Amino acid sequence: MKTSARNQFFGKITAVNVGAVNAEVAVGLKGGQSIVAAITKESVEKLGVKVGGDAVALVKAPQVIVVMDDAGYRLSARNQLSGTVSRIHKGAVNSDVIIDLGGGETVAATITNDSLEALGLAEGQTAMAVFKAGSVILGVAA
Repeated sequence: MKTSARNQFFGKITAVNVGAVNAEVAVGLKGGQSIVAAITKESVEKLGVKVGGDAVALVKAPQVIVVMDDAGYRLSARNQLSGTVSRIHKGAVNSDVIIDLGGGETVAATITNDSLEALGLAEGQTAMAVFKAGSVILGVAA
């Protein structure tokens, strides 16, 4: 599969919670963390989403927010993946930030250079990649 989404997380479906219209689907990652996708009930049925099935969760890098210190705040975004900044590639306006999640998994975030500087972000620091469940596109094998 070829896709423009920089973040492609392959894993097993660990939970499916279906509501009247929408559903939440959890995908377990190799490093032990999980991603939650919010999809429609119709998509659960059309895709045949079931616990134990293989899935891919796609997230575009601009949808990922980098958090260095939550200052005790609780966030409404369901996906909060902790890791270590492994690479920063600074461009003219934006920077690509790669966070190593462990287990061979990484997450890419595209942030402004102003944000990079304001956070004092550097390789080797602990950081959290945050994105909403609605930003996740879920795929299963055909």
